[in-house]
Formats: sequence, structure tokens, C-alpha cells
Amino acid sequence: MNPLISMRSVRQPATLVPVLLLGALALVPWAAGIADQPFYVVFFARILIYAVAASALNLALGFGGLVSLGHALFLGIGAYSVAIPAYHGIDNGWLHLAVCVVSCGLVGLLTGAISLRTTGIGFIMITLAFAQMGYFVFVSLKQYGGDDGTPIGATSRFFGQDLGQPLVAYTVAFVVLCLVIWWSARLRVAPFGMVLRGARRNPRRINAIGLRGKRYQLAAYVMSAVLCGVAGMLLANLTAFASPATLSWMVSGDLIVMIVLGGLGSVFGPLLGAVVFMGAEELLKMATESWAAIFGLAIFLVALLRTAGLVGLLEKLAPRKTAAVLAPAPVPVHAVEEHA
Repeated sequence: MNPLISMRSVRQPATLVPVLLLGALALVPWAAGIADQPFYVVFFARILIYAVAASALNLALGFGGLVSLGHALFLGIGAYSVAIPAYHGIDNGWLHLAVCVVSCGLVGLLTGAISLRTTGIGFIMITLAFAQMGYFVFVSLKQYGGDDGTPIGATSRFFGQDLGQPLVAYTVAFVVLCLVIWWSARLRVAPFGMVLRGARRNPRRINAIGLRGKRYQLAAYVMSAVLCGVAGMLLANLTAFASPATLSWMVSGDLIVMIVLGGLGSVFGPLLGAVVFMGAEELLKMATESWAAIFGLAIFLVALLRTAGLVGLLEKLAPRKTAAVLAPAPVPVHAVEEHA
């Protein structure tokens, strides 16, 4: 990459604002300690965790064009990967993580392979159906609290650190989010990412040059499922609680709204969307009891305007010459053909 272009890209509002936001989030524990407000650590830890989950869904939805209303299934599986072993007194974080990754990977592979046999509204409905099936499975587990959920007495421990401690959970969630953002940026311009984005725009052309677009989409779906499961594992440790409510279709809807609000298919969009979505929700709850009606109307207006999200608005603030140099180029077909 041209060093000049690289320096210009860092100065772009669409890059600079999220980077500054990450810097501010890194200072939250310090600021909360000075203000003696531990609530802020827990609240912003939730934002970081949902930003990880939204980034995971963005891999399938934003890059691969797979509109899934069932990703709450993987959040729930990740949460119960901690809760069920903890119920039996197991607090080994590596075991929790292994259960989370393997179970989410297998369920993602099975549900993704079946769901990808459909397209459009069919794909949306079948992913929703799988999530609802998962919801009722965990509701039926009366030993683990059933519909009421189950408290987690033995949270995950890594290297002697208890992930159930808010500060530890915050630090781990922040590091995971930074790694996911970095990985998403690399993946987006890698051959795999280009094929994935090409399959979203023109699947017939991708298939015509000898690439199986469905296979790339399935791989993205499985990776998205595993990342979402890791977010669910972090959430369960933060709240020390696991509930079937985590698998609700409304949770999947919230993740989609975060992505669209931040910028569909962008690297920083899920982070911006999670911060604005959850921040606005909390502020409205403090201001009025009718916050849900106001919040719903605001989301409706955002959808009605059909903007490119917050990232798109930030890109419009860039000078025209710089924006022209740094505008996201379409998927280079010749590069995809070379990958074939």
C-alpha cells in the first residue's frame, strides 16, 4: 500500500473516529475507578461484548450477504458452555472455551449447510426457526433452570484470572474486540474476503469462474457462529448468569440493527452501531418510561433514510479528493479469478 494513502486513511473521519473511540474505551476502567462508579465498567463491557457479536454477524451478513435472524442461537450456546460445566463445579476456562468453540462450530456447520440450501426470505426464516428450536431446547433443561435461567457460581478461569470479575471481563472483551476488528480488516481484502463479497454481489459470476460461492458462505457462517459463541461466553461470565432469553429472535434483531446503524459490511460499523444503539437505549431509559416507542421510531427513521450507516456519514465528511483516493473499490474480479 502507498504510504501516503495509508497516512491519509488514518486521518479519515471514518477511521479516525472509531480509533479514538477505542482509545476512549481503553480508559473507561481508569475513569470509572476515579469516579468510583463500577457500573460503567459493567455497562461498557456489555457494549464491547455486543460489538464482538455484531462483528461476528457482520462477517456473514455484511461480507457474505447472509441475513441471519438466528445468531442469538450461538450467543446462547456460548453462554451455556459456561453455565452447564459451572453447574457441575467446573471453572476451567479453557474447557469452557473448547466446549463453546466445538459446539458452536458443529451447530453452525449443520444449520448453515441446511440454511444455505435456501435464499432470501427462506434463509431468514430457517435461521430464525433454528434459533427458536435452540430456545425451546434450553427451556426444557429444567435441571439448569429452564425458562428462569441459571446463575453461574464457577465463572471461567484463565491463568488464575477470574473472568467473572468485571475488570477482567472488560479487559478480555476489549482485547478480543480489537483482534476481531484487525482480523476483519485483513479478511475483507484477502482472497477469501473478496470471493465472499463477490458471491454476495454476483453469485453466478463467482460460480462461473470455478469457485463455489456457497462453500465460502458456509465457511463464513461457521466462523461467524464461533465468534458469536465467544461473545456469549464473555457475556455469561460478566453477568454470572445464563438464560434462554439470550436466544430470543429479538437479540438477533438487535445485532442486525447495530450493524445497519453502524455501516453494513464495514470494519468499524459494528463497534459504532453497538455504542450508539446501547448508549441511546440507556439514555432513553433514564429519561422516560416510554423509551421503547421513541427508540423504535428512531430506528425506523434510520432504516427509512437508507443511509450507509454511521461509517457512511463519516466518509461524507472527508475531502472529495481524499475520499476518491480511499473510496472502497469494487471487488476486483481479476484477483478473484487468480484465486480460482
